[in-house]
Amino acid sequence: MSRTVSAADANRQFSTILGQAAEGETVIITRRGAPIAQLVPYRQGPENKSHAPAWDRLLATLEEGVHLGEGQFDRDSLYDR
Repeated sequence: MSRTVSAADANRQFSTILGQAAEGETVIITRRGAPIAQLVPYRQGPENKSHAPAWDRLLATLEEGVHLGEGQFDRDSLYDR
């Protein structure tokens, strides 16, 4: 379900509109009658399990470091100044 509110009304009723979005309602915000934004309920997508091995390899590489010819590059060297 969705409803439309003006930008001025959205500004005045932000807490109410935010609560409605949290409960599943979509709110379309208009300026001078034209839609300019849409506030939708947040839905966290399913975590993609197929990416886990790649993340594990990346983190292991950062922990071990990478030899770049002139020295070791690792996570700590990212913050060296």
